Amino acid sequence: MVTCDLCGTTAEEDVAVLTWTTAVENGRPRRFCARCSREHLRAMESKLDSEWW
Repeated sequence: MVTCDLCGTTAEEDVAVLTWTTAVENGRPRRFCARCSREHLRAMESKLDSEWW
């Protein structure tokens, strides 16, 4: 199971690999569910850390 670092949603690893977004912030890997990824796409593209969302 993996957990979204923003909203806490959980999913099986095989599902998350296909639909979730992975980022590295301050050397720490972060995972975001598909819903959070869509909501914050522009911030992700501009490489803002999730604390700015």
